[in-house]
Amino acid sequence: MWSQDVLGDGWEQQVIPLRPDHQGEAVATLVRRTSDERHRRAVLYVHGYVDYFFQTHLGDAWAAMGYDFYAVDLRAHGRSLLPNQLANDIRSLATYAEELDAAARIIREEEGHEVLVVQGHSTGGLTTSLWADARRDRPEGPALDALVLNSPWLDLNRPWLDRVMTTRAVEVIGRVAPNTIVGQLDPYYGAWLQDPDGGGWSYDLSWKPAEGFGVRAGWLRAIRRGHAAVARGLAITVPILLCTSTRSGPADRWHDALDSTDSVLSVDQTLERAHLLGADVTVVQIGGGVHDLALSPEPARSDYLEAVRAWTSNRLGPARG
Repeated sequence: MWSQDVLGDGWEQQVIPLRPDHQGEAVATLVRRTSDERHRRAVLYVHGYVDYFFQTHLGDAWAAMGYDFYAVDLRAHGRSLLPNQLANDIRSLATYAEELDAAARIIREEEGHEVLVVQGHSTGGLTTSLWADARRDRPEGPALDALVLNSPWLDLNRPWLDRVMTTRAVEVIGRVAPNTIVGQLDPYYGAWLQDPDGGGWSYDLSWKPAEGFGVRAGWLRAIRRGHAAVARGLAITVPILLCTSTRSGPADRWHDALDSTDSVLSVDQTLERAHLLGADVTVVQIGGGVHDLALSPEPARSDYLEAVRAWTSNRLGPARG
C-alpha cells in the first residue's frame, strides 16, 4: 500500500480512501519518512491552510528525537487534491476527523507505534485541537499522547468589529452560497517563503500558491465555528505544547520584518486563547520566528525544534528505541 512519494528517496505515501463529502469523491494521503531504524514512538504532522507537507527537515529532526515521522495531506490539499475539486474546501472542520482517525489507526495498529504525538501548524493546529478534544473520552483512551502546536490559528486576525461582522456575514452566506469567494489570502508571507532572497524554501506552487485559491464563505464559516468552540473552552486531556513567535507583523503588505515575525496571525490572540485548550498547556515563544516556526531563519528554527525536543522529552520521557 505504500509507494514512492513526490519527495523522492526516503519518503513514501499511502492514499486513504474517504467517504464522499460535499465535493464527491475524497481521499487523504499519509506520508512517512522511511528508515532502517524503527522506533516505538511516532509523530503525525498536520499542515495548515493552502498548504501540504514538504518540510523534510522536520522529519529528520523528529527522527533524531527518536520518533518515526508521518504527515497527512488532508482532503483537497496537496497530494490529496483531486481533479475538479475546489482546493482546501471544507464545510465543517469535524469532517477532517475521518482522515485523522484513519492516520492514527494506521500508525498505531498497522505500523505498531505505542506512543503518538500529533503536531499541527496554523489551521492544522485548530483542526487537531478540536479533534483531540472530541476524542478525549474514547473507551480505549485518547487518540494521541501529546499535542504540539506550531502557531495555531485560534482566532481571526482582524479588529473586534471586523471579526463580529465577518462572522455574521459568513454564517449566512456560507449556508446559502458556500462557494462564494469572500476574500483572498494575503500573498506577502508566502512570497517571502519562496523568494530565494527571503526564506528560500522550495515547494509545489500549484499546491501552495502565495495568493491561495480564494477564501470561500463555507470554508470561513467552518473556521469561525471552530474559533467559537475554542472561545467556549476545550478540555483536551493530553499535554499540549503551544509555540508561537514573540511578535506579529502586518499581513497586508511587504515589510522588513517578514523574516522575524508571524505576519499571518496575531501572537496576542494566540496567547489569549492558549489556556482555553486544556488544563495542561505549555507556551513557548520563539524570538525571530515566522508563522511556520519550522521555516524560520536560523537561529529561530533550531530554537523551535529544541523547544519541541526538550518539552517532549520532559513530558513523555526520553525516547528509547
